[in-house]
Amino acid sequence: MFYQHVLSATFDHQQQRQYCSVFTTELFAYYLNIKLTSVAKCPVITGIFQRYLKCICEKRQIFVGDILVLKLLSSSLEQNICSELDVGKCDGFVICVSELDTSELVELLQKSAVEHFTTCHQLEAQQFGSVGTIVTTDYEALYAYILGDYRRCLQLSTPNVHTLLYAVYMSCVVTREVFMQLLTAVMLIVNPDYRELRCENVAVLQLTLSLYLMTQCQLKLRYSVTSMAQTLNYINQFRRRISRDRTFDHLTLRLASRKIVTNLKLMLNNF
Repeated sequence: MFYQHVLSATFDHQQQRQYCSVFTTELFAYYLNIKLTSVAKCPVITGIFQRYLKCICEKRQIFVGDILVLKLLSSSLEQNICSELDVGKCDGFVICVSELDTSELVELLQKSAVEHFTTCHQLEAQQFGSVGTIVTTDYEALYAYILGDYRRCLQLSTPNVHTLLYAVYMSCVVTREVFMQLLTAVMLIVNPDYRELRCENVAVLQLTLSLYLMTQCQLKLRYSVTSMAQTLNYINQFRRRISRDRTFDHLTLRLASRKIVTNLKLMLNNF
């Protein structure tokens, strides 16, 4: 109820509220009931848990938060209770309380993160589009790249590059988990002194990410010399515009540029 109150106070439209939902109210009520019952060591906990599972299976839509709470309950309850129960199919997602393979859950969390980050950019574009240029599909492009769907990634990244290339102000993309190891390694190769650089909040500009993804996809899809040369031209234009203190942007663009130049040399030599 408190969470719903915060949503109502923050957002004006029902459509925006549904984007920000984390738990299904009824399922979260079951969770609280089960937790309190387990603390009191009540003998009816198995029946409550069974009704909770039935409620999950009957829902047309459940949120990632609901699944995480289910996993939390399954791991915390006594083994003799969990062994009697099976969640079954919930909106096409099969979860067994004793299942150790979390790959499907990880994939669901990744999709949820992409949706929420995309929604965040959409809200930014609505509220701050008048003072800066903000694209909304960069996280979708990044997710497509992670999945190996390079054509889809390129299809999303190319218009983003064209939109942002001459923008005066643009948004950033938090990339800590995606590029941290790669960029840190590149930094150490370029200058060992970068070891002392604090990297808790790693972010690059949207255009930097789009240019990097565009480069990688064109390389993997074996695009023509002309296309690669044009991308290199975009990178060089942008590198001259950004300030020196944007270390990760410069390193990412330098890496993309190096990849293109190396590839172009190989293509010309083979020709």
